Amino acid sequence: MVSLLGSRDELLRVIEGAFRADIHVRGNEITVTGSPDESSAVVRLFEELVEVLRSGGELTADAVERSIAMLRMTSERPAEVLSLDILSSRGRTIRPKTVNQKRYVDAIDKHTVVFGIGPAGTGKTYLAMAKAVRALQEKRVNRIILTRPAVEAGERLGFLPGTLYEKIDPYLRPLYDALHDMVDPDSIPKLMAAGTIEVAPLAYMRGRTLNDAFIILDEAQNSSAEQMKMFLTRLGFNSKIVVTGDVTQVDLPSGTVSGLRVVQEILDGIPDIHFSRLTSADVVRHKLVSEIVDAYGRYDALQEPKPIQQHRGKRR
Repeated sequence: MVSLLGSRDELLRVIEGAFRADIHVRGNEITVTGSPDESSAVVRLFEELVEVLRSGGELTADAVERSIAMLRMTSERPAEVLSLDILSSRGRTIRPKTVNQKRYVDAIDKHTVVFGIGPAGTGKTYLAMAKAVRALQEKRVNRIILTRPAVEAGERLGFLPGTLYEKIDPYLRPLYDALHDMVDPDSIPKLMAAGTIEVAPLAYMRGRTLNDAFIILDEAQNSSAEQMKMFLTRLGFNSKIVVTGDVTQVDLPSGTVSGLRVVQEILDGIPDIHFSRLTSADVVRHKLVSEIVDAYGRYDALQEPKPIQQHRGKRR
């Protein structure tokens, strides 16, 4: 009951605040009083939360709020979403936290090329990397290739200090950080030396054919249309590609078209290519992050130029 309701009933208060039914707890018994629809919804929620706990999951206020939203807005069962194990590593289990994240993960299983498009904090890259590590562990691929465009507003590699590796490293650091969460840090240098894991700038993919690999292109909004075509045509036999990015955070020079913005128009309808879209509702960082994403979205919508309407006058 402590796991279900929270150590100080904080989870119970979240549930009480979301429903108009009265919820009473006495010992190990929970009584729900209210309209049939409300009472039924509360009972179903508790059943789903108990199932999450039985599967080894941990309940937080955020998980309870997301479960309530799933029951109200989708046909997905919260227990199926929150209990899906993607990867168990270093004493923790990586699971999807929203319906869209589960659909994204399922799409990676079903399709050869998957695009994960959405704002920061929605788990696009992290979940893809977890799937890549799982595929490597199960020997479905022989190597993992992680790549990003080395582009940032106002900077060019040639003007940065240090060796080529030192110039590139800051761009690839987020990929290393996520990798350290999933793979024993002591084994990473050995895996990289053997070519089992490769972290490299997008430009290094040119001219290659990537067989038996799980390939992730991160920050794809900073690839040009030509680079995107080059990358996608690296696909070899028994390989899988996941492309992630946020079309609202493009750092390309003015006038350069983002490859991620045009790729859906180009590839739409091709079998075995899937586009997964995540939204601010899928942000799994601090709650303010989703509100910030929405606020910027509203601001950008207001800044878009309105089409000029032409009026034809009558001739006299």
